Amino acid sequence: MTDKPASEVLIDEHVVRSLLAEQATSFGEPATDPLRKVAEGWDCEIWRWGDELAVRLPRRALAAPLIAHEQKALRVLAPSLNTVGVQTPAPLLVGSPGGAFPWQWSVVPWIEGSSGLTVPRAMRAGWARTLASVMGALHREAPADAPHNPVRGVPLVERKAAVDERLEMLRRSGAIEDTLLASAAARWADALMQPPWGGPPVWIHGDLHAANLVVLAGRLVGVVDFGDATAGDPAYDLAAAWLAFDSDGRALFRSALADVYDDATWIRAEGWAAAMALLLVAHSDDMPDHLTAGIEALEEIRG
Repeated sequence: MTDKPASEVLIDEHVVRSLLAEQATSFGEPATDPLRKVAEGWDCEIWRWGDELAVRLPRRALAAPLIAHEQKALRVLAPSLNTVGVQTPAPLLVGSPGGAFPWQWSVVPWIEGSSGLTVPRAMRAGWARTLASVMGALHREAPADAPHNPVRGVPLVERKAAVDERLEMLRRSGAIEDTLLASAAARWADALMQPPWGGPPVWIHGDLHAANLVVLAGRLVGVVDFGDATAGDPAYDLAAAWLAFDSDGRALFRSALADVYDDATWIRAEGWAAAMALLLVAHSDDMPDHLTAGIEALEEIRG
């Protein structure tokens, strides 16, 4: 198994303050306002700036287009998601390359709360209906110029080789139980047998698991990290039923969407959940919370 990709550019307080001083003085005092790194994912770093703002910067070249995708998608999607009571990191400023930093970046609102990963699965059912409302606001026909992601929301057969390779790698490693891998493989095989999405491509978040949900006082208040937003099969997002919830939460989530998606879509969703859980397990050696989330999701799939 492997760690997350290494950063390809230096991002420190001096770099971030310099970018803000060049381009964002209308939002605050870049030289003196509090600034601290609060998150570092596979693709981006997040720096909190004062009490109400954050700065989102890509940390590797492959992630640079994802910032542009997020900026474009949230201009369209944020108003609809706000209507269901969920905040998003809709960019307040689209930053340009500057100094030693080579890519676009964003100033976004700070969403007060905690990562959904900090809440045990058994306590997440209260978010289920809100997340279902997010699906209703998000999954609408996307325009032809929507951002394109070649690995998210595509027909499952296009990801078969990658998933098979990951299954084999995890079998050889012996890192997790054989029964978890067997059930994931079975659900993936079932999903491959289903007809592909037959409707027009819809907007999808593209990375909808608990780490990208923001919660406060038991409520879902934010959805973040839209870098993988794209157009495609909504089943990719519905995988959150297994990635984020236990059986009680999953039942509430599915019941709230019972009249929207057919059985084939839910079967594809479970297949996508298996694929994403395997990804979390295979590539999170240095992110134990993501590793745990992947194993828990595989346990939900095994039932």
